[in-house]
Parts: sequence; structure tokens; C-alpha cells
Amino acid sequence: MPQPEPSGPPHPGAPVEPAQPAQLRRIVRLFRPYRGRLAVVGLLVGASSLVGVTSPFLLREVIDVALPQQRADLLTLLALGMIAATVTSSVFGVLQTLISTTVGQRVMHDLRAAVYGKLQQMPLAFFTRTRTGEVQSRIAGDIGGMQATVTSTATSLVSNLTAVTATLVAMLALDWRLTLVSLALLPFFVWIARRVGRERKRITGHRQKQMAAMAAMVTESLSVSGILLGRTMGRSEALTERFTEESEKLVALEVRASMAGRWRMATIGMIMGAIPPLLYWSAGAMTQLGGSAPSIGTLVAFVSLQQGLLRPAVSLLSTGVDIQASLALFQRVFEYLDLPVDITERAEPVALGRARGEIAFERVSFHYGAEAPATLSDIDLTVPAGGSLAVVGATGAGKSTLGYLVPRLYDVTDGRVTLDGVDVRELDFASLARAVGVVSQETYLLHASIADNLRFAKPEATLAEIEDAARAAQIHDHIAALPAGYDTVVGERGYRFSGGEKQRLALARTILRDPPVLVLDEATSALDTRTELAVQRAIDALSAGRTVITIAHRLSTIRDADQIVLLEGGRIAERGTHAELLARDGRYAALVRRDARTSADPGAASAEPGQPTVELTP
Repeated sequence: MPQPEPSGPPHPGAPVEPAQPAQLRRIVRLFRPYRGRLAVVGLLVGASSLVGVTSPFLLREVIDVALPQQRADLLTLLALGMIAATVTSSVFGVLQTLISTTVGQRVMHDLRAAVYGKLQQMPLAFFTRTRTGEVQSRIAGDIGGMQATVTSTATSLVSNLTAVTATLVAMLALDWRLTLVSLALLPFFVWIARRVGRERKRITGHRQKQMAAMAAMVTESLSVSGILLGRTMGRSEALTERFTEESEKLVALEVRASMAGRWRMATIGMIMGAIPPLLYWSAGAMTQLGGSAPSIGTLVAFVSLQQGLLRPAVSLLSTGVDIQASLALFQRVFEYLDLPVDITERAEPVALGRARGEIAFERVSFHYGAEAPATLSDIDLTVPAGGSLAVVGATGAGKSTLGYLVPRLYDVTDGRVTLDGVDVRELDFASLARAVGVVSQETYLLHASIADNLRFAKPEATLAEIEDAARAAQIHDHIAALPAGYDTVVGERGYRFSGGEKQRLALARTILRDPPVLVLDEATSALDTRTELAVQRAIDALSAGRTVITIAHRLSTIRDADQIVLLEGGRIAERGTHAELLARDGRYAALVRRDARTSADPGAASAEPGQPTVELTP
């Protein structure tokens, strides 16, 4: 299959970084559907913070009133009040954690579903230039890395902000002079936190890219195909060394991410730990300067509040750092969500019932990007309902692309492709999928049972329908002979079966779907002659009564086609029936003679004297 030029949609690995305020607004919008639950969390946070700051006031009364006046009844009430405040605050904390975690997990679910749904809409060209591991990293690694942010960080931010605000109000109520002393170093703390946040954001972006590269390497090298390639090429040790090197890079990034700003944040903790002695000194200085000194109870309560302020204040600064670091993860996910979708369904698409199957290419041209040369140019073809078209040509002639325009795996650049007179771009996706079936050379089977693989085409199919499809594909007897029958697990990419068996399973899957139009893209080119004959019988059974477009490799499979087209440089060089093209004695006739010699003698010359070599591969 031809590969798209790199002039398509911009690759998500090198985006233009969005403005941070716009990105923050977009993150906030993710929580909008759950604003009711978040409001409850806010009420719980506020109530918990208010209850939390009552204890120092009760402590002041204990020291200044209950103990000096030896009022046992008041002391009992104050002690019970302090216990009740602690219990109530803890209960509120558990409830807010439950609700906020649920909301966070729902947001992560929404992101995963949105990214997966967006990728399902992307054109085939996107996946030909994007590594599978990179896609998996965005869905699993990046969204998984957001878990702390969306489940606990948001609640921690609100909780700590509320706690800090309530504590500051309480401190001002106790003594405004001591409050000013406590807040003198606040700008310094904020400056440090912003510096650390920017550093962690940069490191997090590098770390996620490195994790994506490792995920891609694991996906490629530890699949069945990757293991076979590595061992048969003697590259297992080299691959292990390469993975070790990539892992070493990740170790360095993880250490940097963990240690980024640790000394700065530790400095904040040390300075805030030194504030209580500074408050005691300030209280004494007030007396020396002739001012009114705070009472012992007020001073103890204030220091208690200030110490209570230490935890949420440092947590608040750390939360800000974590949020900045997580912006790199959100940015990578938003890159995928913002990818343009080239192939879309119209606002009011046409819905077809059972299609008759007439296919027409009307002055069709196609290229992979504005700067790329045309892959197809001025293609005019009509395949009547129930008719057959075979397409041959050299590598890169545009054969597979022509076939893939019918099911809209690509969209034409100019002209149009019609099904029963309707432009395929006007059809709804469901109608087009029901009408057109594709069987390619590279068969893909899920790691599931045979029955599940066949039911992928028709989830509601009965076992009898599955068996009938397998019989038509010449594979039922083989399946029935297996110990587990149709419950046999096919293995990763179907490697428990031979190439011919996998191809017949793919045909059975298509038969079960029963499409009126069939596109066969080199469906037998990778098979030996004996297996090809078995698969060809299955194809003949599948093709009966359908419109068939065959991308041909072996000319013996297309001799009976109603129309044969030879593509050259994206244009139609010859067309006609097998007999007509032979009589014309042109390029197609040369291919037939070469094919006959190759079948009789694999070492025969590849082309007629004076005729350029033409490879019959996609």
C-alpha cells in the first residue's frame, strides 16, 4: 500500500504550545458536567476549614479563662468542643475525598473515551505515519499521569486555599500585628513555587516523550512479528541494549522530575518552621517598644494557627507546582483531541438500504498532501452492479489507493466516487460500511476466539450463521477438527494459524457481513500456489452476485474479470477484457507472457525484450 507523504496533518509530536490561560480554561471545562458534585465538595471543604480553625480559639479560652479560673464545667465543654471539631473535620474530609475522587475518575474516563473516539475518526494516513506505541502512550501514559491532578489535586487546591483563607482570617482576629510578621515572606514563597513549577513542567514533557518512545519500542519489538524479526536477524541482543539505553534516559529524567525544586521547597519548609520563634520574639519586642503584648492564650492560639497554616500553605505551593507539571500532560492529550479529521460524515448524510453495488469513478484524482505528486489522475471507470473489475500495475501505480477510495479510507482530491449514483462522501458511515467489504493481503485477527473474530463483522450472528460463513470460506472443516472448535483462541494477530487459514477466516468474516461490494486488495499474493487455490475457491464463493474490485498480483486470478485496468503513473494505460488486451499485444500482454514464464520457470527473465519491468505488487 502506498505511504502518504509527510505533508498531511501536522504530527502531534511537534505542536504549537497553547497559551497557558486558554489551556487552563479548557481544563476547567472538563469538570463542567460535574459542577453539582463539585459544589458539594466545595461546601464540605468550607465547612471542614471553618470547623478546623475553631480549635485554636477554644484553646485560647482554655488557657486564658478555664484554667486560671478553675472552671471545670467550662473546661469540659471546651475539651468536648475540640474533640467534636476534630471528628467533624475528619468525617467531612472522607466525604470530600470520595466525591472528588469519583469526579476525577469520571473526567479521566471522559478524556480516554474522547481520545479513543477521535482516533477512530482519523484517516488511514494518520496511522501509517504514527507509531502504535505513541498512540498507546497518549491514552494510557499521559491520561494515567493526570490521575493525581484530576482526582486529588483540584480538591487539594480548593481545600488548602479555603484552609489558608480561614486560618488567615482567624489569625487577623487574634492579632493583626503577628499576622503581618507571619506573612512577610509570602512573596518569596510564591516566587520559588513558580520557578519550580516551570522547571517541572519542562521536565515532565521530556519524560512523557521518552516514555512514549519506550512504549513504541516495546510494542514493535515484543509483538510476535517483532520477536520473529529480532531472532531471525540475530538482533535480540542489540534490541535489548537499545532498550536499556532508552530506559537509562528515562531514569535520568525521573530523577530530575523527582528532585526538581526539592531544595527550594525544603527552604520554604525550614523558613516556615522558624516563624514560631520569630513570633515569640516579636511578642516580646512589642512589650519592649511600649505596645500591648498579646495574652499568653492568644500567643499560644496564634502559634497553633500559624503551625496549622504551614501544612496547607506548603501543600498549596506544591499543588501549584504539580498543576504546572501536569499541564504538559494535558497539552499532549489536547494535541490529539485537536487533530483535524479529514474524513467526516455530512450533517444530513444519505442512508442506503441494501445497495445494488454499482461503482463509478468520475474524473478521480488523488494525492497525499498539497505538495505531493498525484497518486491518481483523471480516473474514469464504471463497474456495473454485480460486475467485476481487476486492477494491475507497477509498484506505486496507485492500485491500492484506487480500491481504498471506495470505502472512504481516503477521500478523493478531485472528482468523485459513487455507489449506486450517490457520492460516497454523501453516505452515512453505517451505510457505506454495510455496502463495502475489504479483504486485504495483511489479515488482522483479534486475540480472541474464532467465533468472536467472526462476530466482529456481525455481533448478533448465531453459531449457525458463523458456521455457514466458514463453510463458504472453505475453513469450517479445519475449525471443527480443533479441540476447542470455534472457541479456539487465535493468538496474537492469528499466529496460531497459517497464512491461508487466516486469509480464509478473514473471508468468512466478510461473508458473514454480506456486503454487496467487495474490494480484494492482493488477497492471495502472499500465499503458495496450493493455498492460493483453496483461498481462491473461497473468494469465488464470496464474489458470486457481488460487485468485485480486485487489486491483482497473479494474473491467473483475474482472467475472468469483466474489465481489466492497467495503471501506470496513476493513470489508466490500458483497459479491456483479458482477451481484448491480449489481442492488443501491449503492456498487459507482456505481463501475461512474463507471468506464464515465471510460473513455468521461476528463474525466467522478468520481462519481454524491450519491455520495462513491471512488478505486480501493491
